[in-house]
Amino acid sequence: MNIILLGPPGAGKGTQASKLVADRGMVQLSTGDMLRAAVKAGTPTGQQAKAVMESGGLVSDEIVSALIGEKLDALDADTGVIFDGYPRTAAQATALDELLVSRGRTLDYVIELEVDEAALIERVTGRYTCANCGEGYHDRFKQPKVEGVCDVCGSTEFKRRPDDNAETVHTRMAEYRAKTAPILPIYEARGLVKPIDGMADISHVSTAIDGILDGAR
Repeated sequence: MNIILLGPPGAGKGTQASKLVADRGMVQLSTGDMLRAAVKAGTPTGQQAKAVMESGGLVSDEIVSALIGEKLDALDADTGVIFDGYPRTAAQATALDELLVSRGRTLDYVIELEVDEAALIERVTGRYTCANCGEGYHDRFKQPKVEGVCDVCGSTEFKRRPDDNAETVHTRMAEYRAKTAPILPIYEARGLVKPIDGMADISHVSTAIDGILDGAR
C-alpha cells in the first residue's frame, strides 16, 4: 500500500507515520531526511543536492524525484510506502505518478490531516523535547509525570525549537495553502483523498487512519 500523508507542519504527520512504520512495517519516505542522508552518503544525487544547497539554491523537483526513485528501487515491491512532505506541488504530484507507474505501484490513499490554525498555534508553541533522549512533551497536553524530569530517561534538561512560535506557524500555514493545498483537487478527482480531524487525540487519529487502510471507510 502506498499513501501520502498531507497536512501543514505541526499537523502530526511524523507521529502518525512513525506509528504506521512500527505497526504495519511500512517505510516512511521523508524528503528532508532523504536529502540529508544522500548528502552524507555522497551518492551521485546527494552530491547534486549538496552543490545546490551550498550555493543557496532550492533543490529541484528533478533531484527530489530522483531520490524518491532510488529509495523505491531499494525496497521490495510489496513494501508499503508513506510519502511525507512529498509531493508539495502539482509538478511533484505528476512526477510521483510517473515514479509509481514505472515501478508497478499505485497510490492508494491521500490522508489529509485537517487542522484549525488557532488550535495548531497552541499545539506548536507549547511543545518541547527532552534534550537528552528526544521524548516529546507539551505545556498543556503532555507534561512529564514528575515536573522537570523526563519520563523516559530521567534527564532534567529540555529544549524548544526556536521556530515553534505563532508567527512561524502563520507563515507555514500560508505557504501550505498557497503551494500544497492546490494538489488536493488532483487527488480528489481520483477519489483518493480521505480527510481526518488532525486536531483530535493522537490515538483517535491513528484509529481513523487504521480504519481507512483496513477498508472501513
